[in-house]
Amino acid sequence: MDEDDADYMQGSDDEDYGFEYSDDDEANESGTVDIENMYYTAKSKKEDNPEQALKEFRAIVDQETEKGDWGFKALKQSTKLLFLHLHRPNDALKTYTELLTYTKSAVTRNYSEKTINGILDYVGGGKGGPVEVDVLERFYQATKDALVEAKNERLSVKTNLKLAKLWLDRREYGRLSKLIKELYDATGTGSDGDDQSQRGTQLLEIYALEIQMHNETRNLKKLKEIYNASNSVRSAIPHPRIMGVIKECGGKMWMGERQWNRASEDFFESFRNYDEAGSPQRIQVLKYLVLANMLTGSEVNPFDSQETKPYKNDPQIKAMTDLVDAYQRREVFAAEKIIRDNRSTIMDDPFIRQYIGELLNSLRTQYLIDLIKPYNRLELSFLAKQLNVDKEEVEELLIGLILEGKVDGQIDQVSMRLELSRKHNLEKKRYTALEKWTEALEGVHSAVIGKNGSTRGDPAMGLPPESFGAMREMDRWG
Repeated sequence: MDEDDADYMQGSDDEDYGFEYSDDDEANESGTVDIENMYYTAKSKKEDNPEQALKEFRAIVDQETEKGDWGFKALKQSTKLLFLHLHRPNDALKTYTELLTYTKSAVTRNYSEKTINGILDYVGGGKGGPVEVDVLERFYQATKDALVEAKNERLSVKTNLKLAKLWLDRREYGRLSKLIKELYDATGTGSDGDDQSQRGTQLLEIYALEIQMHNETRNLKKLKEIYNASNSVRSAIPHPRIMGVIKECGGKMWMGERQWNRASEDFFESFRNYDEAGSPQRIQVLKYLVLANMLTGSEVNPFDSQETKPYKNDPQIKAMTDLVDAYQRREVFAAEKIIRDNRSTIMDDPFIRQYIGELLNSLRTQYLIDLIKPYNRLELSFLAKQLNVDKEEVEELLIGLILEGKVDGQIDQVSMRLELSRKHNLEKKRYTALEKWTEALEGVHSAVIGKNGSTRGDPAMGLPPESFGAMREMDRWG
């Protein structure tokens, strides 16, 4: 017995309450036993002789005087056999359409819904091979017609959501847009967003589909509109996967606007929801979170949080953790090597790839600022060699830093040299004094307490005398 039949075996151990069966009852029971035997005989032939199995399933349907559960099950088996094994979707549609007429009274509502969902899953899932769009539409249209007639609004909306996901996966955006409008109408909410508090959970599912469509078609204006609308829904208990989708698209939207902090926040929420839902998409979104976090310039390691820490050594994530380490140590060459050596986990993702150049520029910029601190002037060729880039790229980076006020100086384009201003020279002296002071303080603990507990240097503070010279030098330069 398989899952097709399990739901019908409950209650088979009914007690005998002393009722006497008439001859008609006995005849009906005998007929039912015969049909049941026919069903299992036909089912046993599915693998070895599918055509004969189809004929026998058909005989069961024809033999039932009234629409009953064995006819329903025979039509279900026929649909599955025709679609998945014999690859005759048009014939499968005929048996499926006939099966839908049984859902009114022949079987329980729960079982009919389970059957409909199962058939639509394998019809749209590609298990039976490529299916033409018009065949898919006819399967779903037959389903919707039957559900409207049965006044099953809940399953009707659920079926439309399933079809919308199918159109999204197939990039059938015209069909998807039309269906999304129907879904808004079915929830009692027009596309203008009125009355969003009603059926909030269903509404968020529609938003999740629409926001993915606008993300893929790069309609940023509509994407932001739907994102904001989703944030205004309050009376909803959505599946965490739905919120994972919405927040992922929100994070991508903020990345496009160069709002790295907001992107990082949304990617974290998306990762948390995907993780709760057990979705494999959590790994991809965790990479986006790491990328956004680095672009913020934050010194906080994104893998320090309780939620992300378990994934730090995941094979798909390891390259990104190494990249974070290189970024925080300002190791440009190491970062470039990690990116080159891990193309499949970093550069093969189009979304990550479009921001890698910006990430490397950010890293080179930070490295450049640290590099020029001790100098009054530097040759651009020297800086280019240090960064392993062309002089033109170094010049472009420096111009950006000068315009942003992060470097006070100017570029002599005749001699191709960076000349730093007097203010920078003061910064350099302050930097040198700070270095001396830091070096002096390194020995404070050993200097304060001697081997026998005695102090050296200043008796009040326990600081070595040379540290006071460094501190006076710092005061002198501001």
